[in-house]
Amino acid sequence: RSRGAVPRHEGCRLLIEPGLGLGGTIGGGCGEAEVIAAADQVLASGRPWLLEVRLADDVQSWSPAVCGGVMEIFVEPIGASA
Repeated sequence: RSRGAVPRHEGCRLLIEPGLGLGGTIGGGCGEAEVIAAADQVLASGRPWLLEVRLADDVQSWSPAVCGGVMEIFVEPIGASA
């Protein structure tokens, strides 16, 4: 889901293949970095996670997201487990 101004809307996808890279995008920047960090945790636990990414100016951010909206991103592991 998304609320307000966001770079990408419902249905966009980002595939993260450990050791190989990324396919697709959820909009880049700080928000995408949050999703990549969450994906590490999801892969480690095997449990999906609904992540809320707020795209608002952050005084502590060196690259503030100025869209102002909120995206809810469902992060899930896919494929066969070893």
